[in-house]
Amino acid sequence: MAAAATMAAAARELVLRAGASDMEEEEGPLGGGPDLQEPLQLGVLDLTSDEFILDEVDVHIQANLEDELVKEALKTGVDLRHYSKQVELELQQIEQKSIRDYIQESENIASLHNQITACDAVLERMEQMLGAFQSDLSSISSEIRTLQEQSGAMNIRLRNRQAVRGKLGELVDGLVVPTALVTAILEAPVTEPRFLEQLQELDAKAAAVREQEARGTAACADVRGVLDRLRVKAVTKIREFILQKIYSFRKPMTNYQIPQTALLKYRSPWEDGLEPWAATCGVRFLGQAATLTVPGPCRFFYQFLLGNERATAKEIRDEYVETLSKIYLSYYRSYLGRLMKVQYEEVAEKDDLMGPSLRSRNTIFTLGTRGSVISPTELEAPILVPHTAQRGEQRTIPAGNIFSSVNSLLCLATAAHDLFHAVMGRTLSMTLKHLESYLADCYDAIAVFLCIHIVLRFRNIATKRDVPALDRYWEQVLALLWPRFELILEMNVQSVRSTDPQRLGGLDTRPHYITRRYAEFSSALVSINQTIPNERTMQLLGQLQVEVENFVLRVAAEFSSRKEQLVFLINNYDMMLGVLMERAADDSKEVEGFQQLLNARTQEFIEELLSPPFGGLVAFVKEAEALIERGQAERLRGEEARVTQLIRGFGSSWKSSVESLSQDVMRSFTNFRNGTSIIQGALTQLIQLYHRFHRVLSQPQLRALPARAELINIHHLMVCDLPHPAFIPRALPRQGKLDSLGFLNRPVSQVSQDHLSLGFQNDYHSPNFVTTPCP
Repeated sequence: MAAAATMAAAARELVLRAGASDMEEEEGPLGGGPDLQEPLQLGVLDLTSDEFILDEVDVHIQANLEDELVKEALKTGVDLRHYSKQVELELQQIEQKSIRDYIQESENIASLHNQITACDAVLERMEQMLGAFQSDLSSISSEIRTLQEQSGAMNIRLRNRQAVRGKLGELVDGLVVPTALVTAILEAPVTEPRFLEQLQELDAKAAAVREQEARGTAACADVRGVLDRLRVKAVTKIREFILQKIYSFRKPMTNYQIPQTALLKYRSPWEDGLEPWAATCGVRFLGQAATLTVPGPCRFFYQFLLGNERATAKEIRDEYVETLSKIYLSYYRSYLGRLMKVQYEEVAEKDDLMGPSLRSRNTIFTLGTRGSVISPTELEAPILVPHTAQRGEQRTIPAGNIFSSVNSLLCLATAAHDLFHAVMGRTLSMTLKHLESYLADCYDAIAVFLCIHIVLRFRNIATKRDVPALDRYWEQVLALLWPRFELILEMNVQSVRSTDPQRLGGLDTRPHYITRRYAEFSSALVSINQTIPNERTMQLLGQLQVEVENFVLRVAAEFSSRKEQLVFLINNYDMMLGVLMERAADDSKEVEGFQQLLNARTQEFIEELLSPPFGGLVAFVKEAEALIERGQAERLRGEEARVTQLIRGFGSSWKSSVESLSQDVMRSFTNFRNGTSIIQGALTQLIQLYHRFHRVLSQPQLRALPARAELINIHHLMVCDLPHPAFIPRALPRQGKLDSLGFLNRPVSQVSQDHLSLGFQNDYHSPNFVTTPCP
């Protein structure tokens, strides 16, 4: 209905805007007839705002045009004037109906009006009551705030009084001396638990009184005299008790564990930051476990002395240090003296060097089982007991084991605090003096080097366990050992350097005793030095190696023939290399150096060995290869007679020559494996030489030589039935140089025909021919 009313109003506005002329021309009910005048009386209109009204009409028209009914009416082409009239009629009907309804309900409306008036009166009374309540609550809130302020003030006063009461109670409790404390301090023995408990209470009260006196508390004067007398009495009883226990250590044949345990019962476990005399007391004697057993919660006799009478504490400390220092010194001196009695009887002397011929003292240059002393198992093993060692199978002990046992005992007796040096200072000094005295007459470099590494390992163990008390001692020991070791090593170097081969008596080609000593000595030092390398040691060993190599060359020069010189050199190099490889790494500097020397001398000896029986063949092959290389192969035509003689001479004598040189080699070398390797090398070089001879004869200038038919097949050379096994060579370069000294050594019966082919059957005269390895 609202849309219809709006549409009617819009229609009327459109009519007004259409103009008067249009209205006069139109026919029908809207033309100004009497029926239309009554609905169009719209009342008094304000003509002063036509433009504003028209603007609003436009707005309404645009809004109403969106209405579905209007759209439908415009779409069907309904006449707006008739439609507007119809709407006006409907509105009038509705208005009249509404008036009738209102008249019918007038009584109800009047009754509703009366009810509303009554409710308004009730609400007014309620408003008055609530206003009264609000004023009452305002007064109550102010009273609550007043009470809250009063309560807060009372709480503050209560807390202040409670704080004063607590402080005053603590002060009174700290100052009052109970009867139980006085009785225990004056009458109870030191060993009773209640004396210790009351001593703690006395210490706390004395500290409290000192604190209150610093604050100016007057009440402290009333108890100061009583506490001082109790403190003096407690200090006197503790001093007498501890000194009595310390003096008991001085009695002969005393069981030290009993007074130690008694002292430990009265030690505080949290006195580490002080000067703990009793901590060293917990170190058991003669290498037993250095443990501190402190039973109980609070044992602090010495702490009480430190806090109340430092002069007495110092007196007790000095007595304890003096007593324990003498006891440890006596025990260590006795222990060290007994160990020295079971030391090896044969000790290296000044003349026991590498150069002099003292064959009975060769053991000082060998490591043997002495090296086991630096193993982790031996370092942590129990210390040596002299009387047990004398009764056992090993009645004598090496110097390294004695040194290790003494220092192991020092490590076990080490305590992690400063007082250790005060107690053990004399013992450490005695040990250093004994070591210095021993080193003055010691010429066993291996023993000294073992001692150095024992110290290095003990120092590492102490570092891991965070026990630095012996750090200075280790430095002092190393300062004694290193110079002595270097001196002994330099003396051995000098002894080798000054050894005159002409004064050594009769010489033979077997390994010399000096080289044997050097090999054992060097391998021992290298094996010890592998775990903790030291560059200075390697430099000294390098100097010794140079002198030994020079010595070997000087001795070799004493032989008249070059062959004997080479045999001597090879035997010594092989022996030194074998000994070194037993202990040193294969890639060590010493092993590589002697391996190179051995290879060079072996190759030279092989050439020297082949020269007498096959010298003519070697000379011809070298000359012919030189001519072919220079392009003068035509000059070989004049060598036919010489070639024929070489072919026939080789064919008739090569077996006996090979057998002779094999026997010569086996007689000359002490090492069977080395001799076998040299024979293999010689046979390999001989086969290669003969192969090169074949290649020379394959040249056009000598190819038609009748004597070529008498050449021996190389297969025949390799598998000929000789009294010794057949030595199958490995692949060698065409230049004729040995690539190694290791060759395959297999009996003829185990070598198949396929394995013996080695590629020779294809073309003996091919310039690219090279033997292939035998599987």
